[in-house]
Amino acid sequence: MSVTGIVAALTAEARTLGPSVHGPTLDTLADGTLLAISGMGPQAAARAAQGLLAAGARQLLSFGLAGALDPCLGAGTVFLAEMVLDESGCAHPTCGPWRARLARVAATRGVAGGALLSVAQPLLSAQAKAQARQRTGAAAVDMESFAIGAVAVQQGVDFAVARVVVDTASDALPRSVAAATGARGEVHYLRLVAALLGAPQDIPALLRLSRRYRAAMASLRFLGRQGVGAA
Repeated sequence: MSVTGIVAALTAEARTLGPSVHGPTLDTLADGTLLAISGMGPQAAARAAQGLLAAGARQLLSFGLAGALDPCLGAGTVFLAEMVLDESGCAHPTCGPWRARLARVAATRGVAGGALLSVAQPLLSAQAKAQARQRTGAAAVDMESFAIGAVAVQQGVDFAVARVVVDTASDALPRSVAAATGARGEVHYLRLVAALLGAPQDIPALLRLSRRYRAAMASLRFLGRQGVGAA
């Protein structure tokens, strides 16, 4: 069976796949799957995907969290993209049989599909999300999947996306949180406290996002336990 390479942007995402995950270098999971923690953003994701292929991976999976653009998607929904888009409208399809297998193993958590938009910068407001939805028709958004898909297409390997919705279409992402979060998702708590002291209006949104995050991580851990490599 061909080796699967998984790209996760954040350390917390990657650790749902196994207790042996330590990052930031390439890890090998118990079943032989290769895992790279890329950090956020398309350039970092592309480098990680290329590194996985150089290490022997023969199919690529984008794994982790996503934001909802479709108002019907709730936190904790497993989103299995049928295609990935960039902001110019270029599209790459995902592997249908792989996606179908993921849908079967994730069925009890609630599964949705559609197009996933990858952006260079986070969409921080509900208005920005609505505009992206209207402009592209995408149902969810992240920052890495299109870059991973582009590497897969260039190298002629299968590609899939398994993301879990964390923030809904109506959720604003507090700027204080974005400012205190590192490239791999680590939170700088002193920076966060300082930012919240300057913007206490962010606190309700932060508490709401914390609840969403717990629901999303529960689904991501469930998905990680099922085995997400290609059949």
